[in-house]
Amino acid sequence: MRSSTRNAVRRTNRHPGRRPGWTARALATTALAGLVLAACGGGDADDAAGIVSLAANPWPGSYANAHVAAEVLSRELGLEVRIVEIDENAQWAGLDDGSIDASLEIWPSGHADNVATYIDELGTVEHGGALGALGQIGWFTPTSVISANPAFTSWQGLLGSESVFATTETRTSGRFLAADPSFVQFDEAIIANLGLDLVVVQSGSEAAQLATVEAAIARDEPVLFYFYTPHWLHARYELTMVELPEWTEECEALPAADRDCGYPEDVLFKAFHAGLAERLPRAHAILSAMRLTNADQDAITFAMDVEGQDPQVAARAWVDANEAVWSTWLP
Repeated sequence: MRSSTRNAVRRTNRHPGRRPGWTARALATTALAGLVLAACGGGDADDAAGIVSLAANPWPGSYANAHVAAEVLSRELGLEVRIVEIDENAQWAGLDDGSIDASLEIWPSGHADNVATYIDELGTVEHGGALGALGQIGWFTPTSVISANPAFTSWQGLLGSESVFATTETRTSGRFLAADPSFVQFDEAIIANLGLDLVVVQSGSEAAQLATVEAAIARDEPVLFYFYTPHWLHARYELTMVELPEWTEECEALPAADRDCGYPEDVLFKAFHAGLAERLPRAHAILSAMRLTNADQDAITFAMDVEGQDPQVAARAWVDANEAVWSTWLP
C-alpha cells in the first residue's frame, strides 16, 4: 500500500501480503497462467501471440487486479500473460526498462518520488489512469472495542487509556501492531509526536498480522493495528478506524521523524511501461479502461484469503460473473 523513497520510515516496499493458504498454489498457477490462458483466448491481429507482464505486489488486492486483467487479456486477445511477483518499489525499475508492462495498483501517497522520476521526468512510465478503488491507510480496532470505549474513536480518547491494548510483551503500555515491514508506516513517529503510550510491535508479514488480529478478536481481546481499505477483512469483521490528526500537505512535507498526522485517502492508479501502447495497443486500451471498485476487490480477495481459492480461480469466477463490467473495458 504504499512506499516512499523520500521517507526513511519505509523499508523496502509497501502494501499488504497474502496468506500462506494460497501463496504456494499461486506460484504454481502463475507459472502456467500465460500459456493456459493464451490457449483459450480469441486472438487479435494487433496483439495476438504477444506477451504481457503484470506486476503483483505482496497484498491481496494487487493479486486480484493482476489475475482479473490476465483473464480478460487472455480470453479476448489470446495473449500470454506473465504475472511477476515483485515489491512495489522494485517494480518501478521494471516498468522503466519494459520487463514489466503494467502495475495495476499504485498508492500515490507512497510514490511521489517515483512518479516524479519515471513518469514526469524520464517519461519511461505512463500514468495509466485511476483503478477505481479508493485506498485508506489508518489505525483500526474492532468495533466491539469502540462500543466498550466510545472515546477510542479518536486518538485523543486513547490518551491515558492506552493500557487497554497492553500485552505481556508491552507490559503497562498499549501495543500497536504494525504491518508487513515493507509497507509505508509512520506510526512510530505519529505515536511519539502525539504523546501516546503505545509500543509498536512488528508483525513480520501481513499473514502474521492477520493471524494475530483474528486471534485477538476470537478471544475478545482489544487490539489496535495498522491496516487499510480495500481489504476482505472489513467484510469479515466490524472494524472502526481511529481518527488521527488530518493529513495535510504541510504534514506530508515534514521529515518522517516529525510526522504527527494520519494518512491521506489514496486514489489508486495504474502505471504502464511507456512502450506498451505501441507494442500491444489493444492490451493497452483494455488496461487503460480497466476499473475495479473496493467492493469488486473485496469480493475477489475474500474468495482468495477466506475461502482458500487460488487467485486465478477467484479472478476467473469474478470475470465469469461480471461480463457486463469488464466488457466495457474492451476497445
